[in-house]
Amino acid sequence: MTTPRWRVLSSFEQPVVTTQRWRLDLAYDGNGFTGFAFQPEFTTVVGLLRETLASTLHMSEEPLVVGAGRTDTGVHAFAQVVHVDLPVQLFATNRGPDRERLMRSLNKQLRGRIRVIRADPVSDEFHARFSATWREYRYLLLEATPPALEVNASWSWSVEGPLDLTAMNGACADIIGTHDFRAFCRRPTNSEPGEPLLRHVIGARWERLEDEWGMSPNNAPAVRLTIRATSFCHNMVRCLTSTMVAIGQRRLPQNAVKQRLESLKRDHLPPPAPAGGLSLIGVGFDEFAGGPSGFVR
Repeated sequence: MTTPRWRVLSSFEQPVVTTQRWRLDLAYDGNGFTGFAFQPEFTTVVGLLRETLASTLHMSEEPLVVGAGRTDTGVHAFAQVVHVDLPVQLFATNRGPDRERLMRSLNKQLRGRIRVIRADPVSDEFHARFSATWREYRYLLLEATPPALEVNASWSWSVEGPLDLTAMNGACADIIGTHDFRAFCRRPTNSEPGEPLLRHVIGARWERLEDEWGMSPNNAPAVRLTIRATSFCHNMVRCLTSTMVAIGQRRLPQNAVKQRLESLKRDHLPPPAPAGGLSLIGVGFDEFAGGPSGFVR
């Protein structure tokens, strides 16, 4: 960890307010927020965190909070990562920064809407977005005939089964590597219409989950997509999910994803899967940044 910023003062100068960069790992239920990124007119994850940091730490201005990735309205996180620069004297002890006290103070004020699960001082070189080497998401389905009640929509998507997971995993194999995902992404507003949306997918797989305690609503088997990439474009996982579900239901051929990666056309594909089934479960960092977040390694 680097020494916080400082400089030598003359006898006529006031002390300079120095800062320490912190890495905060967060979990939150996306249903309570209008997405992750700061929007002054809406309640967002960053907005609430900035407000809470300023009030809890008695700061004159809300600090800048930078995240590893943005989640849409209704999308959850178990291992989001942000960085924020805080005055160095806050939570300082003779043995260094007091991580536990910072976490307790923030979690008390956040009241469960966001949960700080890790707080570590890091070097100024750490950047939550640009230091990240990968992001990992999971999408949860309930495979039911007929589909289960809509009450499950907050955390899963109920679809009509049975699903052909062999065909769906065949489609997963087609997205591994670097591809232009224009057919599966919403184009950023500041990009040109013909600009490629290149993303590198490291791994993707579908699997059925064991439910030994019979906790699935209506006894619907749970099916999960796990996908890791260096980065994702807007709606990419949800668009891929809905297309793969259509493949698993035999409404689209198994090579439908491969065809659209080649044609770059989205016409007549299903709409994006609902946001509630999607969760950010890990962000990759090298050891200098404290290693990956979440339960994945």
